[in-house]
Amino acid sequence: MSRLALLRANVHLVTELWVERTGVRRYTGRSSRGAEVLVGSEDVEGVFTPGELMKIALAACSGMASDAPLQRRLGDDYKTSIRVSGPADREQERYPLLEERMELDLSGLSAAEVARVLTVVERAIDQVCTVGRTLKSGTKVTFEVSDAGVS
Repeated sequence: MSRLALLRANVHLVTELWVERTGVRRYTGRSSRGAEVLVGSEDVEGVFTPGELMKIALAACSGMASDAPLQRRLGDDYKTSIRVSGPADREQERYPLLEERMELDLSGLSAAEVARVLTVVERAIDQVCTVGRTLKSGTKVTFEVSDAGVS
């Protein structure tokens, strides 16, 4: 095995994330893996607000956490949508409640199989959805300003 392969196998590579200002209250979020997302105000078409991105991250994390158990029980090509909502409390500038709803076709399962799927999905999400676990437990957030000016 090459040295690079060994490093990749033994070291968790951290993806760098940042946003760049592209206009008034407009940003492009970027990752060192080449991904981009447009971020802006609610009144701008074609962008996500930061709160919407948080909600999408939660829904995507729940979907990814439950993907393997659902694939085992419903097949490789199962379809699902996870809807997430929750209005902002503008006085406190936070989201006091986020509600997720996974839509699945469970019509081919018995009542016992449906109950088992629901249990397994909830357990998988509770155990491995990092975004949901972080939101539920809270997290310390730090912020600093650094001078990027040229000397």
